[in-house]
Amino acid sequence: MSYKGRFKPKEYKKYKGDPTKVIYRSMWELRFMKYCDSNPSILEWSSEEIIIPYRGLDGKVHRYFPDFWIKYQNAQGDIKCEVIEVKPKAQTKKPTKKNKHYGKYLREARTYGINQLKWEAAREYCKDRNYEFRILTEDHLKK
Repeated sequence: MSYKGRFKPKEYKKYKGDPTKVIYRSMWELRFMKYCDSNPSILEWSSEEIIIPYRGLDGKVHRYFPDFWIKYQNAQGDIKCEVIEVKPKAQTKKPTKKNKHYGKYLREARTYGINQLKWEAAREYCKDRNYEFRILTEDHLKK
């Protein structure tokens, strides 16, 4: 099975966006898409449909497309919305130089720095809309 591809929602009316253009970029994203599509508590969802501006390491404004937006009903019956990013756990931790080639360390440090800027912008975006922001890793998405 490929790590990238198109997902066709069975419950396409729940998908907010064009349900013929849903792209997954990892098996973890595919797994979460299947969960959103099949979970009756999730009322609406989308993938990479939200655009959040953020200031990058270069000082310029860039656009961040979070992996998911979901609207769901929690156990208490409240309607909630979340913006969700799916990332390997390694990319959520500050890299260390320990036993790494310097070039690899620099790439990891740059990725980490960019992610931190994106996620801070996402937290502000969510705060303004009374949404939650969550980062899911493989620990959250195991069967």
